[in-house]
Amino acid sequence: MSFVPTCLLIRHGRTSSNANGTLAGWTEGVGLDDIGRGQAAELAERLRGMPIRVVVSSPLQRCVETAQIVVGALVDVTVRTDERLGECRYGAWTGGSLKKLAEEPLWRTVQDQPSAARFPDGEMFMGESIAEMQARGLQAVREIDAAVSVEHGPRALWALVSHGDIIKSILADAVGAHLDHFQRIIVGPASLSVVSYTDRRPFLVRLNDGGADLSALVPPPGDPPVGGGMGCADTESTN
Repeated sequence: MSFVPTCLLIRHGRTSSNANGTLAGWTEGVGLDDIGRGQAAELAERLRGMPIRVVVSSPLQRCVETAQIVVGALVDVTVRTDERLGECRYGAWTGGSLKKLAEEPLWRTVQDQPSAARFPDGEMFMGESIAEMQARGLQAVREIDAAVSVEHGPRALWALVSHGDIIKSILADAVGAHLDHFQRIIVGPASLSVVSYTDRRPFLVRLNDGGADLSALVPPPGDPPVGGGMGCADTESTN
């Protein structure tokens, strides 16, 4: 058995749009509010000193701010961005009130059959389907994970900072769930979820973690333990 990189998926901290119930999408200038900065700082303290080698963020302000706070607790790590990790393109829905949008016929499709949902283009923002969003997110996470393994070795930890819907869609894929079930997954602001990608399948290590000790995520030195475990290339369970 061999170790594989471990991907830490971080949702950005709270913003005023989150608090006000509006759909920020790709709107510029949406940053963390005071609570969001505090959430990111708490996560950074939990990650302090961990050997995270790479941090890749959505290019949107709220994610970059979260990522910058996190890397402040790390050693010799900078933030780079990848547009594929950006928020779903909500098109004409961008900036709308969630309460009002819930009255739209499309809302029920988004909630009950998201694989069939596509957000309409608007005058300022283009739309996309939720399936397109998931496809670009999965392409990004797989490519980055492979590059991390080549550059930093199979024991490396790396972090992805993105948005709720992107992360939920990645996690749905990790557990083998159809995209139509991704709304069943909860990913809170500044939460941490963890996935290990192996040659055979992904493994979900943590989900929506908001406060547990993270030291177990660091692979031990030496040979992999007999019988597998977190970060190993073939972790089976009979439970």
